[in-house]
Amino acid sequence: MSAYAPLPLVREMLRRQRWLGGFALLCLVVGVLAVIAGWLDPRTIDGVSVWLKPLKFALSIGVFAATAAWFFGYVQPQRRHAWLMRITVAVLIVSAGFELFWITWQGAHGLRSHFNFDTPFYALMYALMGVGAVSLVATTLPLAWEIARRPAPGLDPAYVFAVVVGLVLTFALGGALGGTISANTSSVIGEYASAIPLFAWNQAGGDLRVAHFLGIHAQQAMPFAALALGALGWRSRLAVAGVAALYTALTLWLWMAARAGQPLVPGAATPLG
Repeated sequence: MSAYAPLPLVREMLRRQRWLGGFALLCLVVGVLAVIAGWLDPRTIDGVSVWLKPLKFALSIGVFAATAAWFFGYVQPQRRHAWLMRITVAVLIVSAGFELFWITWQGAHGLRSHFNFDTPFYALMYALMGVGAVSLVATTLPLAWEIARRPAPGLDPAYVFAVVVGLVLTFALGGALGGTISANTSSVIGEYASAIPLFAWNQAGGDLRVAHFLGIHAQQAMPFAALALGALGWRSRLAVAGVAALYTALTLWLWMAARAGQPLVPGAATPLG
């Protein structure tokens, strides 16, 4: 068992926060089932498999939960069961679980989960998904607060700074851009065509999901950037802040380009179905 590299990482994740770690593994199972269902079920929505969105969200939510579980290891051990941390875990699992359930349920029935206003019930569920999404990204803030104020001993200050900045950017960029997509009632600007596996980002016009993706995953990008900077000998908060500024600028530039209807890769469109 120990010969398989992922297993020690999984055990460590579960040791740090078993509920979040277990939820992340459950999301992985849902993703695998969505892949199998996609092979067996030929139905599509807007030219893509009805199981693509459940797969994408299972993976995205699973990574989100796994990251939070891992970051619990950066909280002082005596603080990991404090009331604020318990609430954070509960809100993350409940909000993410609701999102994943409804997206999978609608996909299984060949129906849209996002931007579905066909009936008052669907409109209500979409509004509740918005509440769930805001609640989910908001869980980054108490975790960032706890790590910033009382980090676990032995951590490099620049790395701690990167973790905190990444969590805050996930809330600020991922949350704000996700809310703007919802208000826009579409993630696509202009004509839609795509041949990008899994992501299905628009290649004929703008796609707001690209910038939203970067915003949500700032919590992973900033710690990795800090590790890379450290390997280059630039182990400082100032260096991390510089990378964070560039990352934010890139995210916002991609957002504005998408709003203007510019595709991520111009001239690469392949019409769907």
